[in-house]
Amino acid sequence: RRVLLLGEGNFSFAAALCGAQGTHVVATCYESEEEAAGRGGAARSIRRLRDSGAEVVFSVDCTKLKEHFLPGKREFDRIYFNFPHCGRKAGVVKNRQLLARFFHSCAEVLAQEGEVHVALCNGQGGTPADQPRREWHNSWQIVAVAAGAGFILSDVHPFKAENIDGYKCTGYRSQDKSFCVEGALNHIFTRSTAPLCFTPVSCETQLRSQKVSFQVPQVLVDKINRGFLEVNSSHPVRTIKEKLSAGLSQAFPLQNISSCLPLLHQGHPHGLCHSNIFWVTLSPGEAPSTEKTSQGLADAVLLSHSGQDTDKNVQEGCPLPKQFYLRPSLLPHAQAIIKKRAFSPGTLQVLSGPVFRKCRITPHSMPVFHEMLMVLVVSRGTENSCIQMLVDNIKTTMNSLHQGVPGVKPSISLQEATSFGTELNDFAAFEWQLGEIQHFLCVGTDPDPSGSCVGFIRTAPDELKSCELVVVSASLNLDLLAMLLCGISDWRMLWTWDRRFLRQFPEGQLRLFKSFSLYPPSYVHDVSFWVPDGEEFDEVAFHTLARRVSGEMVVSIQLRDNFQQPGTGRRSLCYRVTFQSCDRALGCGEAAEMQLRFREEIQQHLGVTLR
Repeated sequence: RRVLLLGEGNFSFAAALCGAQGTHVVATCYESEEEAAGRGGAARSIRRLRDSGAEVVFSVDCTKLKEHFLPGKREFDRIYFNFPHCGRKAGVVKNRQLLARFFHSCAEVLAQEGEVHVALCNGQGGTPADQPRREWHNSWQIVAVAAGAGFILSDVHPFKAENIDGYKCTGYRSQDKSFCVEGALNHIFTRSTAPLCFTPVSCETQLRSQKVSFQVPQVLVDKINRGFLEVNSSHPVRTIKEKLSAGLSQAFPLQNISSCLPLLHQGHPHGLCHSNIFWVTLSPGEAPSTEKTSQGLADAVLLSHSGQDTDKNVQEGCPLPKQFYLRPSLLPHAQAIIKKRAFSPGTLQVLSGPVFRKCRITPHSMPVFHEMLMVLVVSRGTENSCIQMLVDNIKTTMNSLHQGVPGVKPSISLQEATSFGTELNDFAAFEWQLGEIQHFLCVGTDPDPSGSCVGFIRTAPDELKSCELVVVSASLNLDLLAMLLCGISDWRMLWTWDRRFLRQFPEGQLRLFKSFSLYPPSYVHDVSFWVPDGEEFDEVAFHTLARRVSGEMVVSIQLRDNFQQPGTGRRSLCYRVTFQSCDRALGCGEAAEMQLRFREEIQQHLGVTLR
């Protein structure tokens, strides 16, 4: 591998590396050869480097690396810059500017999967790894500075100078003096994935004899058709689903019917708030730029809630109704199976697939997640024992799963719906709209053993209109289960395009997730506006616009002020919007541009007047 060392003072660090097998060292410094050789021990280190076949280059500006190396010799696997400094008594602002230009220069000479190592004195970096940690404005803000050039902090560990044979730190304030290396940290940066391109995407599906297409809501463009549950997937969501299915098949005859579930529903969703629905419009024929829906969706027909036979209309050439919506739940599909009596009593019907819901922005609220729905028709009077058997089986499977994830000890509990009172999150509140819930299924992990709601259990004694049979259904949020079992703190990480995520789960193994983007910078912006007179402000639509404009880069939206003007009665709202990415570089300039676009969008689409 090719290793580039910058800002070498006496070349003692480079000399310690030059003997490593399979490593070609290119050691540089900013000074001329004459100036560098005058430092204590430098001449000896330079001779050692040259004798070992390393390159030694002088007068190299770390902010203009492209100019110093020919095109064929620019790809370095590692770049080291130990204790960078502008020289003399330069302040934090100048040193930030140096780092910013340095990282931009690195982007031009670093291999695609290369690393940039920057060693800083304790406190300079401004990350939680510094102990003690400086105030943000008094630090070098290295993670935010690197983000501006497309780099993320992937690791940080102590810089142990005493373990480097012959190393002597020098260059403090441009003198032959040592920096204070006690508590120093080595920051390791890697390239971030490129920003997503949000070009419009149309999906094509078949309604009997006619092809139709619909434009995917922009907030879902990067999430539609990802195939996490398909056979060749190693995503932890699929692993959990397969393990649960295998465990349940030990206790019940099991039928998997997930391959024929329609993606679209038609009509008016009973009991659901329309602001939580992703509405789409179908158009006949093939769209100019279409993406076929994944297997299991391409031949799906629409599920109608209005009693209208959509397939018949298409077959007879009737005009297509204009409004449809992406399925918010798999429960209507189960109800359709029950209604047609296409079931065998005692057989567990398992349905799974992605569902789509508009919701507020929180770390655990997802506009799309994978639902696993289990439906069981049992004899009246046995439903409670069947529920307990179902829960016990899920507990056993989850306990076996966590054994492969060291450090995670989940506890699974079944809680009565009445014990939750009125404190329901968006996920639970939406499920309640679909029908009364008897039990919540909760999973607790250290340090929060109280549990997060990951599923629900319902009984529908009247659905079959039978005196002898009762329908029991259990719904699980597979994405939330994956987060809890693998220690993933942000749902967005499940949908990352960065390959480093799936590399941590080879062949469907569950492991404790280690983030490849540490201490991502956050940028806070406030927005205040007058609400249109006489109108109820749609906060879900406000959050959905933030998701769309930022490409899911908004991590938090908090209401800061709700003001009513005396005399006129006009109402003003002020929200604090926090931009932060969990998996890619986000610079302050990019966040500021998102905020400006967000202000324009809410004015245009929500009819508010900016203040």
